[in-house]
Amino acid sequence: MNPFKGRHFQRDIILWAVRWYCKYGISYRELQEMLAERGVNVDHSTIYRWVQRYAPEMEKRLRWYWRNPSDLCPWHMDETYVKVNGRWAYLYRAVDSRGRTVDFYLSSRRNSKAAYRFLGKILNNVKKWQIPRFINTDKAPAYG
Repeated sequence: MNPFKGRHFQRDIILWAVRWYCKYGISYRELQEMLAERGVNVDHSTIYRWVQRYAPEMEKRLRWYWRNPSDLCPWHMDETYVKVNGRWAYLYRAVDSRGRTVDFYLSSRRNSKAAYRFLGKILNNVKKWQIPRFINTDKAPAYG
């Protein structure tokens, strides 16, 4: 039995919309706009019905593919004292387990306020699915 039989739009268009909604959390109106840019005129309420109908099955079949990559990639946070433009500052840096810099923060002080500010900056700048389960530190008192 074909679950797409009798649908006005092609199977690929429906799957694009449902996938983008599930994977990226885009609103129905934004999806409507994205599809219109690609020459597909569809109402946001139609996309809503597609998501209600096809998303549960798509989630089941693609959960392994959409797994959280950050689960496998904890962050390591550290701070060091560096000279920047002739002035000494603390460089807070977070790297993933592959050695790629996630974010950094320069501070004139090494205290818990600076550490919390750095952590807040990171969490505001990354997408929800990029936040790891674990953040490793060197157990400096500033991290609490």
